[in-house]
Amino acid sequence: MRGFETAAALVATPVRAVGETRGFAVARLLTNWAEVVGPELAQSTRPVRISHGRGFGATLTLLVQGAHAPLIEMQKDRIREKVNACYGFNAVSRITLTQTAPTGFAEGQASFDHGPKEPRRRPPSPEACRQAEAIAGGFQDPVLSAAIRQMALNTMSKTDDNDRKARR
Repeated sequence: MRGFETAAALVATPVRAVGETRGFAVARLLTNWAEVVGPELAQSTRPVRISHGRGFGATLTLLVQGAHAPLIEMQKDRIREKVNACYGFNAVSRITLTQTAPTGFAEGQASFDHGPKEPRRRPPSPEACRQAEAIAGGFQDPVLSAAIRQMALNTMSKTDDNDRKARR
């Protein structure tokens, strides 16, 4: 047994192997993309592949969200400078943009950094609040009472966070 290891040490070899199949000699470019190019550019771009041609320098292919492509096109030189700073030398000479999925239509459906949409919650009616208080009043433990009150409100209002059918 090797004892306790950090999560980064456990996944370093598999991440490097997957990255090398796409031409990424430095896995840090994939894992720390937001730190390399900045949070604004990382929201709308993802590195897909680095291909090495006959000439000097490689070509970095970026996956770009549709409407952001013209804005990213204007910032390609800045991105190239930041990526080359990550490598430590002038490794990337060209950047190409693609608006297609990196692997296929089924696998490439995930959005970049958008969080889940918060469901719209209507405040419970005063009658529902009174009923929930009456139900939760029978418990002396305040934590249990609060949980029962919330469960009663969710049940009465049909907006339980775990019930997808009720949110429609």
